Amino acid sequence: MQVHSKAEPAAHFDRIVAKEMPGGRGLPAWDALLRAHATLLRQLESDLESKTGLALADFDVLAQLAIAGGSLRMTDLADRALISRSGMTRRVTRLVHEGLVRRAHADADARGVVVELTDSGLKRLTVAGPVHMRGVSELFVAKLDDRELAVLESALAKVTLDCTFG
Repeated sequence: MQVHSKAEPAAHFDRIVAKEMPGGRGLPAWDALLRAHATLLRQLESDLESKTGLALADFDVLAQLAIAGGSLRMTDLADRALISRSGMTRRVTRLVHEGLVRRAHADADARGVVVELTDSGLKRLTVAGPVHMRGVSELFVAKLDDRELAVLESALAKVTLDCTFG
């Protein structure tokens, strides 16, 4: 096994970047986006968990169900919550066990599964929602002015749309 000097892997990666992104255009913005996302999610997760005992991903599932009127097909829920279908299946199984959601068969397709928010899930969301929204407000929204928020929203919507419909 060959051991590289510390400079070799860095130089190798620099060559990859230079070939694929001449001039490194956009790399500082990309790095800032990734770091802000990771930092915000860690803090929001920590705050929500310590103050309500609810994981951020569980909150997201409950919130997505509430936003949709209380129920969603499993596949739609996985798309909205931005986790894999298999990951969603495991999460929903746990939330069913906790009594926060229930599974039902879709009316039109007995093979389809619908996830429904229970009264207990809505109560848990009612407690966790203000904690999460205060965190979003304090850690993100308060740091940006209205123009910055509008530019960020527009830019990220464009990226999302382009990636989705490529």
